[in-house]
Amino acid sequence: MGGGFGTRLALGRGVDIPKAKKPRRKPWVLAIGGACVLLLVTVGLSRLRPAAPTVERASVWLDTVKRGPMVRQVKGAGTLVPEYIRWLTADTAGRVERIHVRPGATVTADTLLLELSNPDVQLQALEAERQLASVEADLIQVRMELETQRLAQEAMVASLINESAEAGRRADANEALHQKAHIGDLEMQQAREKAAELSRRLELERKKLQVVASSMKEQLSAQQGQVERLKAVARFRRAQVESMKVLAGEDGVLQDLPLELGQWVTPGVLLAKVVKPERLKAELRIAETQARDIQPGLKALVDTRNGVVEGQVARVAPAASQGTVRVEVSLPAELPRGARPDLTVEGTVELERLGDVLSVGRPAGAQPNATMALFRLMPGSDEAVRVPVQLGRGSVNAVEVLQGLQEGDQVVLSDMAAWDAVERVRLR
Repeated sequence: MGGGFGTRLALGRGVDIPKAKKPRRKPWVLAIGGACVLLLVTVGLSRLRPAAPTVERASVWLDTVKRGPMVRQVKGAGTLVPEYIRWLTADTAGRVERIHVRPGATVTADTLLLELSNPDVQLQALEAERQLASVEADLIQVRMELETQRLAQEAMVASLINESAEAGRRADANEALHQKAHIGDLEMQQAREKAAELSRRLELERKKLQVVASSMKEQLSAQQGQVERLKAVARFRRAQVESMKVLAGEDGVLQDLPLELGQWVTPGVLLAKVVKPERLKAELRIAETQARDIQPGLKALVDTRNGVVEGQVARVAPAASQGTVRVEVSLPAELPRGARPDLTVEGTVELERLGDVLSVGRPAGAQPNATMALFRLMPGSDEAVRVPVQLGRGSVNAVEVLQGLQEGDQVVLSDMAAWDAVERVRLR
């Protein structure tokens, strides 16, 4: 009874009864859980795409990939030049004394353009004439002397012919008298020896006449050669003097005469340029990277600013100069009004016509037969994604697409170098 009463008393007084304690979590468990949560957050954030940069739609050039025929062309600037140009250069040094015609005037072949003067050239011409006259006089003297020698030798031969004939007849007569015993042996022998001597002399003099005649031809030929050489020198000197009166040489228009009165010119200096303005051709300068397929005979269109003229490639320069190749295009006789030499023009050469091919406008910096990255507009979206595109043959404003795009795709053709570090852009 006492024990039960004590228990009740204790409960009544609010004595706390101790409870069982829960076990505490270890710290390393909490650390692992936190690391897992951090890892999951990091992975999730890494899978989120960065926001695409925005590009104004109006600032880029869009084009649609299409299938169909394509014309390969190359374009270049150039000038109209005359097909026929006569360059007049100085044959000798001289001073400009008179200018009779100025550029722009219509001239004929015998129109006197300007006159030069050079006393030294005139003195050289006079000296050449003097030497020629002296040699011609020597030729006359030599011919006379040789002819005199020949005639003297012929006279000698003629005289010996008579003497030899007379000696022969005398020898025959003495032989007849000797047979009749009218003369002795000595006289007959003397007559025979005289006839033989004259016969030998005649033979020698005839040979001498042949030598004189042959030598005469050789000496006259040598002297005549000297005369001809001095005649050529005299003609050259006369031509130099005459060249100081500069004639147009051709019918046409005087295009250039870059001289002034009193100016000293040297041999080879340009004096004037005469052209035929009715026949013009175009000289185009095509970039060397685009000119490799240009061949003579190809069709070309030349824009003269007053009209477009169809021509034909006539010649392609064998070497490039300053990064371009010169292409000559022959033009028809009838040209638009205002077409004149040195007029700036633009020409387009048609290389070939392709059949059913996939093509798009030529992107900035595109090279034929190369691979480049283009931004393709996603269908139904304002985002453009970078895709690799393999290009084929190129033209002025278009290029063939081999791989990477399909018909109907829209691509950005503008220069997108500012966005090389991103894979997609948003067009606003």
